[in-house]
This record gives sequence, structure tokens and C-alpha cells, in this order.
Amino acid sequence: MTYPLIVGHRGARNLWAENSMTGFRNLLDLSVDAVEFDVHLSASGELLIIHDATLDRTTERTGRVTDLAAGEYRSVILKDTNECIPTLDEVLALYAPSNFTLHVELKADADGKPYQGLEAKAAAEIDRFGLADRAILTSFSADVLKTIRDVAPHISRLSSLNHKSVQAKGLTKSVEDMLEVSDILAIEKSLLKEEWDLLSALVPADRLGVWVQNEEEDIAYWMDKPVRQMTSDRPDIAAKVRERLMHAAA
Repeated sequence: MTYPLIVGHRGARNLWAENSMTGFRNLLDLSVDAVEFDVHLSASGELLIIHDATLDRTTERTGRVTDLAAGEYRSVILKDTNECIPTLDEVLALYAPSNFTLHVELKADADGKPYQGLEAKAAAEIDRFGLADRAILTSFSADVLKTIRDVAPHISRLSSLNHKSVQAKGLTKSVEDMLEVSDILAIEKSLLKEEWDLLSALVPADRLGVWVQNEEEDIAYWMDKPVRQMTSDRPDIAAKVRERLMHAAA
């Protein structure tokens, strides 16, 4: 039996500060397959690794990420660390020598608008490190994914779906539209569980992912499902569960 690939969410946000270089380094020591992280674009053109469009939740500063002046990110310290916000090139440089797949989520600004040119800038950095074959550019936005397809057709694309994102078009139409612009669909676990029969019929198993499961029982449940990947804040638990199941099946 083939078990799902394991993706460390924001590095491994329940183990170390999310989207931190410490978390990214430590993830390399776990028996997992991929890392996921988020990219924002500052007004000065810097590609910064942080989940929110504002600094408030995860750093010791407040304000919008996009308002940071050139180089100012170096003085923005992540909460409970002595580290600043990482840049995309720092994270790519760390993972380049590994065999990890990189799930690079392109975020929107504080007004919910996609950053102009972020798709091309992120793809250019990925290409500069020679990582196009191990990178997946991800987004909740079909328009962003279409732009990625146009500017970087050689890089794989992943769309994320949850209850909120499928409200406007409905579940079936949302999935069908995302399948047209994405190689992989990652669906929030409660939505996927509620609509398993429909979604597993619409999305081939090798294109289907699930997020975010962090408890051992929940992880074991999804390890037994025909999905391509699972994204977890506790990839250490996911790795142990997968190893146990593999040994039991041997």
C-alpha cells in the first residue's frame, strides 16, 4: 500500500515558530517529504516568508507586510524567537541540497488583493535555484493559478479549498474550475470528510490532498485514505504513524 506524502505546514508550526528558519531547518531532520510556506511581497519588492498580511500575530511588530521598507524585515522579530522574517531566497537556499518538495503559497495583501507580479517573481527565484521540478506554487485563487500557468507553465500548481472558498460557486463548480488550473487540489479535512464520496469521484487520488490534521487518530484516519498528500502542523507525529503502518503492512 502507498501512504500519503507528508507536508510540514509552515515548517511545522506546532513544533517551532511558524515560517521560521529554525522550523525549516529542523524539519529537514524528520522523515517527511515536503515543506509548505507562505510568501508576501513588500512594496520594495522583497519576497518575505510570513503567513498573514499583517505583522501583528506572529511578530513583535504591527502593521502591514507590504509597508515594510527595503531591508526592514531584518528588524522584525518573530514572536518567541530571536529570528527575523525569512526571505524566499533564504528558504530556497536551505532546501536546495535536500530532496524535499517545496509548497510555496502565494498570499494576498491585507485587502485580499493578489500582489501584482508575485507569481513571476516567485517563479524566477525558484528557477534561479534550479528547483522548478521540486516546487509547487499554491493559491486559493483561480486567477493567481491562471497567472502562474501563464508565466511559469513548467512549475506545478496546487489549489487550496475550504468551506469558505467554495461558497460563491458551490462545491462541484469550484472543484471543476480548480482542476482546470491546478495539478493538485488540497482540501480542508472537514470539507473533504463531509463530501468524501463526491470529492473522491471528482478528483483523482493522485491529485488529491488534505489539510490540516495534527492528532494521531486523525492522521491515522487519513493515512488510510487514497490521497496523494497530507499537510500537518505535527509532521513528526505523521511520520511516526506512517512508519508504524508501513511496518505493520510489511
